Amino acid sequence: MAKAIVPLTVLKIAKAKPKEKDYSLFDGNGLYLLIKASGSKLWRFKYRINNTPKLISLGKYPDISLPEARKQHLAAREQVALGVDPAQLRKETKAQVQAAKEYNANTFEKIAREWHENKRPDWTEVYADKILKHLERDVFPIIGNRPIGEITTPEIANLLQKVAIRTLETAHRLKVTIEHAYRYAVIKGICPHNPASSLKGVLPSLKHKHMAAPTTPEKLAEILRATEGFTGSFVVKCALILTPMLFVRPGELRRMEWVEIDFDKALWSIPAAKMKMRKDHLVPLPRQAVETLKSLHPLTGIGEYVFCSLWSRNAPMSVNTINVSLRRLGFSGKEVVPHGFRATARTLLHEVLKFEPDVIEAQLAHAVPDRLGRAYNRTQFIEERTRMMQVWADYLDSLKVVIKKEQPTGCVQSPVGL
Repeated sequence: MAKAIVPLTVLKIAKAKPKEKDYSLFDGNGLYLLIKASGSKLWRFKYRINNTPKLISLGKYPDISLPEARKQHLAAREQVALGVDPAQLRKETKAQVQAAKEYNANTFEKIAREWHENKRPDWTEVYADKILKHLERDVFPIIGNRPIGEITTPEIANLLQKVAIRTLETAHRLKVTIEHAYRYAVIKGICPHNPASSLKGVLPSLKHKHMAAPTTPEKLAEILRATEGFTGSFVVKCALILTPMLFVRPGELRRMEWVEIDFDKALWSIPAAKMKMRKDHLVPLPRQAVETLKSLHPLTGIGEYVFCSLWSRNAPMSVNTINVSLRRLGFSGKEVVPHGFRATARTLLHEVLKFEPDVIEAQLAHAVPDRLGRAYNRTQFIEERTRMMQVWADYLDSLKVVIKKEQPTGCVQSPVGL
């Protein structure tokens, strides 16, 4: 006959002292208090599920009093009677609570920033900053603090349509950005589906803008002469001079660094991180460019950037400086923009100076193979490009003096992708 178990009392528990080894005080039906050698008193419930012995902790005494321990014990026994394992149920409940916490913690802003940081090495600094700026201004204030998995397609569509009222181009950019952020979340198992993948047609079609470019000698000469007479900052004047001469992208020019310039070889080495196509690029410097840079060195040479900000030697010139300066010289945005000089060079180098398209495209850093099918590399056609850049600089000098009267004046529109 089994020995009868006398239920525990508060007094008996209080008198229980630690011994050299752990021991137990039983309350009945599998409930007992484990007295540890360290002095801790822990509630335990021993039971069987499918004839398999199991054990579950009910807490620490006196945090869990004797009545509370019996209450938890009774609830656990009822679960066992129904064939439910209390320990397994507790584990599943804990996992659900943790999953809910993670779900609520994985807000759109958190995951979008994580995606952005993951993609940053693949982008130029300017492009990465632009993407984040659009998110911080137009998206995070609206849905940023929401769990990414609960945001719906109609909510995203509504957000984009409101942005489109102000600027359609930004809305289209955000549409792509949001879709990519969700794609990242789906791949990571954070979100079960991509609600931004069903947004086709939610925005009006975008009419691609073109950038004004002077592509006749007369119009180009007019701009070059005006630049020579620029009376503002000498740093800005140098940038205005080099913009048409080197015809790189405006962001590449304004972020030119002195360490990238080799005066002995007359070369400017632009690292891949600054290039649109993420490939290193060489710009042969004609004699006029070297002279311009050397005249500027005493002013900005102690800093990092050739064209430093007016406010800091360790920051590049503002993205709008050259554009604003052209306006102050009297040229509208329909006549010329800094990026348009790439089309200017492309047109006149081929049509007037008769250089081969392959050489011009290589200097423009466009990702096209040469005629032998070789992929672009930074030294491709370097000898031809070096000669071409000097001929181009000499041609620009000649335009300031000699203008062919028989040619019509005007400007054309160059594609954004140049």
